[in-house]
Amino acid sequence: MPTPRFLADKLCPVRAKRERRKEARPGELLEAALDLFVEKGFAATRSEEVAARAGVSKGTLFLYFPSKEELFKAVIRENLSGRFGEWNQEFEAFEGSTPDMLRYVMRVWWERVGSTKVSGITKLMMSEGGNFPELARFYQTEVVQPGHELLRRVIRRGIERGEFKGVDVDLAIYTVLAPMIFLMLSKHSGNICMDPGVELDPEKYITLQAETLLGGLCTPDGSRS
Repeated sequence: MPTPRFLADKLCPVRAKRERRKEARPGELLEAALDLFVEKGFAATRSEEVAARAGVSKGTLFLYFPSKEELFKAVIRENLSGRFGEWNQEFEAFEGSTPDMLRYVMRVWWERVGSTKVSGITKLMMSEGGNFPELARFYQTEVVQPGHELLRRVIRRGIERGEFKGVDVDLAIYTVLAPMIFLMLSKHSGNICMDPGVELDPEKYITLQAETLLGGLCTPDGSRS
């Protein structure tokens, strides 16, 4: 006597899920891939694991993404590089002072990227990029360079408006990046760089870092209010 369908589903839930959904949308595959890349790293993540987490076969995964490398690139485009158009539009529309813009950039980056699992991709690239030069170049082109250019635009705006000192823009961007990278790495490393018992409050930390940076960047006539 054939096994009833509902009982078969209980006995093999993964197979049942695959049968009910012959194909997964690319977004579901990318979500599963992001989870696993952040949890395990690029090298340790297998394509079969991504497919299983999305509830599809490995063959279905490869219909959308022909290799693990292409899947990883798609994850970066979906979660990071594909958002620079939106962020540059926000820059163009911002009407406040440049000190307020810098505060906004730091706070919003943390809210939208740093505090989320997406920031684990940056940690992954810092730890594994040297072993995967093609992916490292892709990340440089798709994320690092446009991110740096956006920060340059912020600092140049402040200089042109007389709000910031005439600093070396190419170096000044790293004074913004360094504390944010520390915060992100602390999140994904169990606060290993913090003193035992010290809890890092992201909002207070970002506020302190922004005001410290502005103390060095702003001209005597520049507005910090």
